[in-house]
Amino acid sequence: MKSILTIVFIITLGAFAQAQNTSTEVKVNTIEISVVVVADVEEATVIENTMEVARLYRRSNSQVKKALAFTTKRDRARMA
Repeated sequence: MKSILTIVFIITLGAFAQAQNTSTEVKVNTIEISVVVVADVEEATVIENTMEVARLYRRSNSQVKKALAFTTKRDRARMA
């Protein structure tokens, strides 16, 4: 009985979804803005090639694991 009601419900929702009047063409007002590029020749950019190292902590009492496994006061069990 439950499966029959579920199938009837899905079919009626599908029929209502197909009966909707949807507009296919939507007009949007566009605005054109010009872009001005200013290049300063005097300023020189310096690109630094630095290598960053990610650390893996193997000890169980490391600061990262402590920060990720924090508990709040609401997480603790209360006595009745």
